[in-house]
Amino acid sequence: MNSYLPIVCGILALIFAFILTKGISKEDPGNERMKEISGYIHEGAMAFLKREYRYLSVFIVVVAIIIILAVDYKTAICFVFGAVFSILAGYCGMNVATKANVRTAQAATEGQRKALKIAFSGGAVMGMCVVGLGIFGLALLYIILGNDPNFITGFGLGASSIALFARVGGGIYTKAADVGADLVGKVEAGIPEDDPRNPAVIADNVGDNVGDVAGMGADLFESYVGSIISALTLGYFLFSGEQSKILFPLMLASVGVIASIIGAIFARNSKNSNPQKTLNHGTYIGGVLVIIGSLSLSISIFGDSKAFFAILAGLIVGISIGKITEIYTSDEYRFVRRIAKQSETGEATTIISGFAVGMYSTMIPIVLICAGVLFSFYIMGGGENIFMGLYGISLAAVGMLSTTGLTVAVDAYGPIADNAGGIAEMSGLPSSVREITDKLDSVGNTTAAIGKGFAIGSAALTALALFASYAQKTELTAINLLTPVTLVGVLIGAMLPFLFGALTMESVGKAANHMIEEVRHQFKTIPGIMEGKAKPDYKKCVDISTSAALKEMILPGVLAIVVPIAVGMLLGVEALGGLIGGAVSSGVLIAIMMANAGGAWDNAKKFIERGAHGGKGSDAHKAAVVGDTVGDPFKDTSGPAMNILIKLMTIVSLVFATVIANNGGILLRLFN
Repeated sequence: MNSYLPIVCGILALIFAFILTKGISKEDPGNERMKEISGYIHEGAMAFLKREYRYLSVFIVVVAIIIILAVDYKTAICFVFGAVFSILAGYCGMNVATKANVRTAQAATEGQRKALKIAFSGGAVMGMCVVGLGIFGLALLYIILGNDPNFITGFGLGASSIALFARVGGGIYTKAADVGADLVGKVEAGIPEDDPRNPAVIADNVGDNVGDVAGMGADLFESYVGSIISALTLGYFLFSGEQSKILFPLMLASVGVIASIIGAIFARNSKNSNPQKTLNHGTYIGGVLVIIGSLSLSISIFGDSKAFFAILAGLIVGISIGKITEIYTSDEYRFVRRIAKQSETGEATTIISGFAVGMYSTMIPIVLICAGVLFSFYIMGGGENIFMGLYGISLAAVGMLSTTGLTVAVDAYGPIADNAGGIAEMSGLPSSVREITDKLDSVGNTTAAIGKGFAIGSAALTALALFASYAQKTELTAINLLTPVTLVGVLIGAMLPFLFGALTMESVGKAANHMIEEVRHQFKTIPGIMEGKAKPDYKKCVDISTSAALKEMILPGVLAIVVPIAVGMLLGVEALGGLIGGAVSSGVLIAIMMANAGGAWDNAKKFIERGAHGGKGSDAHKAAVVGDTVGDPFKDTSGPAMNILIKLMTIVSLVFATVIANNGGILLRLFN
């Protein structure tokens, strides 16, 4: 029965997502102009996904063939399932999000509470699809493949591969459009955000969905399944023959799914007038339910509470990182207000203060992660058995991600609220509607930053746990930094996040240049566009973002897969271990810095727009817009992709561990 409970819970999550979808579809989509604009956004988003998936289908087939030849066909089958399920989660979630946006805008004409309920419901569909497909796929493959988790590492590789392409591609798309729309529309032309006269406005709203809904969903999908896989593979090694202990991570994930459903129901029906407190309310309820369930599971399966305390450590670290992220990125706290104040003296001080906030924000999360790692390692007996301690770290990762359904729901709510504001502006709805959607959007910026912080923290723990499985598979017991080859691996690994960040930032810059030129061209050549008498060519801007994203996402994605295999084959098992360690160390820091600096710049701009420091149109506002423009690719392209990068490289190493252990170190053998 234990083997089938995760399958049942996965199906329950998908049923809940279906019920939410039907409920959203029944809501009023507004007037004809609102339907028209929403149709543009929906068509653009789905067209991008279909083109992206055509590219990725070729990638999936090629990698599956390589896995069949190098590893085995069962791992290849799991790889295909992981990739397809990740695609399905993104597709279903974004399909609903692009329908919930217009209904949220219409609901805002009746009041904030109803608008919040619809926006959160749209995000919850994405969240339930992520956990439902994740746990269902893992449990089903585990049973079909004879209760051997070594094959389902391929599922994690498929999920991670799609996540990286989805995050990078979606991030390039959305930020190319956003930067183009802001710099030409808001700064040069002086027109409001989401003004229908701006040719890039539809592409900007499409980008919110492909980057912050589909991309983010794929990101947390791979984090979620990666953490479970790492715990399963270590448990299989430690508890051979004890099926209930091996299945413990899947049982814990099942508890998390039920807790997420209950937490989502409470959040949807909350009567609190504060959107942030409403969303927090559901998250805290889910967390409490996981604590109760995990204690019961720990005692019934292991006979003590050690596993529970490791899980609790992960939950506390995750919630704490979320709160710290909120402090550094919300305009209710001094850090964002300091950036807004600095904007009075120009763009340079805005950029400097934002960078400082991003760098400061790395300290406490890293201390928390270190504390969680040490506690979960030693509480499980890591001092006596290193792999039991590493198993504790993997349980902390599963614990942190146990309420992923809620985390994704709260995160995906943000772009839906953002789109609702855009539709309200372009449709000419009363200013009171835009005030409600702006308030929801401002909270969405903070929840998105919290979601990114959560994903980054979980990436560190999941990568460590996956690395433990790699070490066990390759019989690697220690890494000697005094060995030059290992040190080379560490340095290459530490460099990769910088290279990856440079490639993705440059991609946004190149795509944004094309967008800026096109928007300027339309302003100059379409008579009556600024007077609102002529319609911009929205489709041209959508095409620019789509083509740039699909073209520019390929190199970063391929690098993340090829480099670990190349280092392992050329320099051996220990050098690859050093590479993973270096990538995790620098990648986590860069990801936190970029995500939080970007979120802080964004909310500093919104703080000024609400009337502080001269309000809209002031010199401070213009400086803050520039800061927000720099922060956009930080927080929505390069930063979030870092955590996928380090997990993808780790799981690539795990999938090809046996091949590298048997055949790696070619250069070393040549020199010796």
